[in-house]
Amino acid sequence: MPLVNVRVIEGVFTPEQKQEMVRAITDTMVAIEGESLRPVTWVLVEEVRSGDWGIGGKGLTTEDVHALQRQSAPVAG
Repeated sequence: MPLVNVRVIEGVFTPEQKQEMVRAITDTMVAIEGESLRPVTWVLVEEVRSGDWGIGGKGLTTEDVHALQRQSAPVAG
């Protein structure tokens, strides 16, 4: 049975977005391994406390991720 563990920084994603991750990741695994594995495909979304995730020697916070999201957001025009 497949188990996919996704770690995200707390406070970045809404419950609805996390549920969408579970659905989309499950669908992807099923596309690879076959529909018969859907009932036994586990997806675990874990939240890591803000600042406890480090990249390049610096703790990454919830606000850092929100700033990155704002940078990559499409510009209406």
